[in-house]
Amino acid sequence: MLNKKTINKFGEHYLIGINQDGEYVWLEKESWDCGWYWGFGYLHTYTNNRQPTRSVDIQSHQHFDSLFLRGPENGYEMFKKYFKDTVLTKDEIWELVDLMHTFYKLKEAAAVFNHGYSHYTDRARLDIVKNKELEDKLNKEILPEVFNRIRELLTK
Repeated sequence: MLNKKTINKFGEHYLIGINQDGEYVWLEKESWDCGWYWGFGYLHTYTNNRQPTRSVDIQSHQHFDSLFLRGPENGYEMFKKYFKDTVLTKDEIWELVDLMHTFYKLKEAAAVFNHGYSHYTDRARLDIVKNKELEDKLNKEILPEVFNRIRELLTK
């Protein structure tokens, strides 16, 4: 099992593990983007795999949900197949996968409350769905707690 590690290169990142190609994979810290939603779940590898703080760029950018939450198997199984080694125990992997599911669902709910619809067509907008209080509770209280728990998993 790998040691937990944090770096600050192109933003703060937490080591998750080494993929089957021998690349170190890092989860980027959450960010408040465009003034209305959380950016999170971005997995990066670097041009300098062994010393990422000396990298000139990010080599690959993938999304946690695309890799682990949308496949034919559960997130835990997909995670285990993707990584050759990880910083997480079996129980921590299950918890991370669950917390990431929670993040994506809450992020989507906050967006619906922000827009008043799912953002496909204005004709679907319902005034009763647009709810600033619920959006704020999700974005300012609940999601930050999810991020805190994920950060604890990846650093302690």
